[in-house]
Amino acid sequence: MKKIYIVGAGPGDPDLITVKGLTILQAADVILYTDSLVNEELIAKAKPSAEILKTAGMHLEEIVEVIADRVKKGKMVARIHTGDPAMYGAIMEQMALLKKEDIGCEIIPGVSSVFASAAAIGAELTIPDLTQTLILTRAEGRTPVPEMEKLKDLASHHCTIALFLSATLTKKIVKELQAAGWQDETPVAVIQRASWPDQKVVRTTLVNLDEDMKRNGIRKHAMILAGWALDPEIHERDEYRSKLYDASFTHGYRKGVKA
Repeated sequence: MKKIYIVGAGPGDPDLITVKGLTILQAADVILYTDSLVNEELIAKAKPSAEILKTAGMHLEEIVEVIADRVKKGKMVARIHTGDPAMYGAIMEQMALLKKEDIGCEIIPGVSSVFASAAAIGAELTIPDLTQTLILTRAEGRTPVPEMEKLKDLASHHCTIALFLSATLTKKIVKELQAAGWQDETPVAVIQRASWPDQKVVRTTLVNLDEDMKRNGIRKHAMILAGWALDPEIHERDEYRSKLYDASFTHGYRKGVKA
């Protein structure tokens, strides 16, 4: 079966694509990418002879038609997605239509914006004795979420939450988290365009989230991270320390040191 490559471009910084992803990008005869999201500097690394197609203005059937045409002509095709294709990448419907054309897909993972956002603020999203769980989700807007995945219910776990595609729904986010028992002073970090040159970081609290995002003019391309792992002072708290590097902690590669 012939195939195409679906490549995660990473969050924005062109250097954050994987080595394998870059190798495919540079070898591809045809590159399709969402020009509203993927960094042009990355696409510029393609070989001079490559056919470059912007897809922001194309619908699904058009994209698949182009891919199928080029593959059947013997071209190596790379479809470049922002972040990691597995997270809100809309790849499933592309793969389904391509399968009908007897075209397979090889997916190359990318750095997700959630991890670029955590890096931008120097945060660890799973803190020992505080939270060991990270929920990746989005607030419910025009597109519904499954009944068992309402934000209030997910938030009842009181772990770290990363909200994709939710920058215009901050009032709903605050209401849902408060309904789940979250404190008004719960730390929140908003990272707009993580890893891009114009990256913007806003540190706030749950109760001030909507107002602070309005004040900073953030209404798109933003990751919202919420939970006590985002506390800017977490580094100063001795009660939250990993056991992994504790001198008394024994594992297969290190003997514990007796106190």
